[in-house]
Amino acid sequence: MNQRPGNQLFDAYFTARDMREVFCDQGRVQAMLDFEAALARAEARVGLIPLSAAASIAAACQAGHYDFSALGEAIATAGNSAIPLVKALGKQVAANDAEAERYVHLGATSQDVMDTGLVLQLRRALALIESDLAQLGETLATQALRFVATPLAGRTWLQHATPVTLGMKIAGWLGAVTRSRQRLQELKPRLLVLQFGGASGTLAALGEQAMPIAEALAGELQLTLPDQPWHTQRDRLVEFGAVLGLIAGSLGKLGRDISLLMQTEAGEVFEPSAPGKGGSSTMPHKRNPVGAAVLIGAATRVPGLLSTLFSAMPQEHERSLGMWHAEWETLPEICCLVSGSLKQALLVADGLEVDADRMARNLDLTQGLVLAEAVSIVLAQRVGRDTAHHLLERCCKRAVAEQRHLRAVLGEEPQVTAELSALELDRLLDPAHYLGQAHTWVERAVAEHSALTA
Repeated sequence: MNQRPGNQLFDAYFTARDMREVFCDQGRVQAMLDFEAALARAEARVGLIPLSAAASIAAACQAGHYDFSALGEAIATAGNSAIPLVKALGKQVAANDAEAERYVHLGATSQDVMDTGLVLQLRRALALIESDLAQLGETLATQALRFVATPLAGRTWLQHATPVTLGMKIAGWLGAVTRSRQRLQELKPRLLVLQFGGASGTLAALGEQAMPIAEALAGELQLTLPDQPWHTQRDRLVEFGAVLGLIAGSLGKLGRDISLLMQTEAGEVFEPSAPGKGGSSTMPHKRNPVGAAVLIGAATRVPGLLSTLFSAMPQEHERSLGMWHAEWETLPEICCLVSGSLKQALLVADGLEVDADRMARNLDLTQGLVLAEAVSIVLAQRVGRDTAHHLLERCCKRAVAEQRHLRAVLGEEPQVTAELSALELDRLLDPAHYLGQAHTWVERAVAEHSALTA
């Protein structure tokens, strides 16, 4: 059986297929060839090279014409992917138009080809990420509204705190998604720019035609022409990587919450079930949070990759030795990990399985203690804050020691019953009546999402 070489066992789990296609060998080579074809067309537009030569060069700029294995072996000697590719392009062009070969790659340098090719890939990657984020935001908005009034225990330091709602928790995930979408929109003008500076960034080889060619090239590729080449100014790429890191972290938070809510002891919210999903090789009963694992895994791996991008920023003079090289696989891998995390988040968010009854039972595990604050706040207005606090603290300790519900203990405390009726106590110890602004937070998160989507 024929198999393609490479690491494919985990790709379907950690990486979205469409993102891997962007950054596969075919995608990388085609993006660089797109630069070369556009350069030839731009130079023909300003009259530097014949139109026929530009046509011949563009015709040869199809990735399918090239042997990726041979290119890979040549890179080991050349030091980058552009040098052997340009040589191979020249041979392809010469085979059909010997005159046109002299105009291949005219005035450009290897980093122009590779960096602009990368930007073209990142534009495709960005579109995929934005689409998935928008879809995830819509799904989370729907779920937040669906569970806006579903109480569950708030948890601080992994212990039961006061009640929240599942809708409020989901709204928190939604807000992070919305902010990441905003950040991506804001960075586009800085990221989607041409890299074109020639040997040392001056474009001296193109003389007086340099700027007209640069403008035409940017137009051909539908990229912005920056104020100057950025060969060793890497903040554009690192900013994008940093936003991807924020996305990975936010999705990791979602995954962490889901995995904790799926724990046997909680059993409140679950990933969608499917045949064979989340099983164990030895324990038939297991239902593991396999989607959440991808989200948490990406959130764990991306910061290390991002640190490589930051570490590679102080690049030497006009062309870096080694630091530029450290970027080549790093940013694409971040894109791939985030894409896989997003795909899993979409599956998880869309098919959430919620056990509201279990949430209610869990809320009562402490037998009313999580609502002690609600009673204390009201009582403080009648007997003073300090008195109320110590009174409730004493009642809570008694409830724990006697393993009784706080409502029963409070009902036997004269200082409490003198101020609060049985009806008031029942209401104060009902989680549904102590949800504060949970509904408002959901409405605001959904409104912000909708405003961005409109």
